[in-house]
Amino acid sequence: MLATNDSAARVVRPETPEHPRTRNGAKLPRLLMHLSLIAICIVFAFPFYWLIVMATSSTNEIFASVPRLIPGTEFFHNFAHVWEGTTFRRAFLNSVVVTVVASALQVGLSALAGFVFAKYRFPGRNKLFAALLVTMALPTGASLVPTFQIYADFGWINTFLPLIVPGAVTAFAVFWMRQAAASAIPNELIDAARVDGAGFLRVFLHVGLPGLRPTIAALGVFEVMWNWNDYLWPLLVLTDSNNYTLPVALDQLKGAYGATDYSVVMSGTLVATIPLVILFLFFRSTVMNNVVSGAVKG
Repeated sequence: MLATNDSAARVVRPETPEHPRTRNGAKLPRLLMHLSLIAICIVFAFPFYWLIVMATSSTNEIFASVPRLIPGTEFFHNFAHVWEGTTFRRAFLNSVVVTVVASALQVGLSALAGFVFAKYRFPGRNKLFAALLVTMALPTGASLVPTFQIYADFGWINTFLPLIVPGAVTAFAVFWMRQAAASAIPNELIDAARVDGAGFLRVFLHVGLPGLRPTIAALGVFEVMWNWNDYLWPLLVLTDSNNYTLPVALDQLKGAYGATDYSVVMSGTLVATIPLVILFLFFRSTVMNNVVSGAVKG
């Protein structure tokens, strides 16, 4: 019997070309998705673009019958009116101090509390954590009056202490850190550190913090944005213009030159917004990765 060659016996079938309708049907949903994403980006980016246009235009150009749609050349002229007074410059420095100190305390203490709730067992741990979560259901406005009265009795009104102390530890931050510590820090590392003779603080610094570093960076961005933009509470507790934070000082620009000069107000708003935009662009990958990973793990 003659041996047959496998390569010769193999039946070669011509590949059937993909039907044009199939290719078009696969590309059409992708095209619609891209167009939808572009439209959403334009909708969300347009307010910031319009802020730039108003900050670089004069008030007459802003309220013209046919408003300009491209940035102008009046930004430095407008910002000179904002910067010539000491209120805005001092408010900018005040916001930097309050934001840095408050955010550092919030992130550091929340990381410590979350690490303890996730990795240490002690009497009443679950009940204490449940009580902490219940505070998240309380509306912010319900606590404004009693909180204000407490700090008034302490003599802290018109100081930075009411802006820093109340938010030193927040329930949301502790919950976020607890979830991150429970999944990102293996118990074996903590046990190994204890065997080596490490105490609680050393375990937290050398085991807890390295594992929580991405979450700390993401939480830090959110806390900085919150503290930088906070308006209502500083408006209530700060009475001296020398202690104003940036959002309160921007509100005062509306009456600083008689009739509201919106070009001046928008130029100050743009300068106050730029640090947050730079911060988010620098940490955007860290923030998005932690938000997405938290959604998947949840």
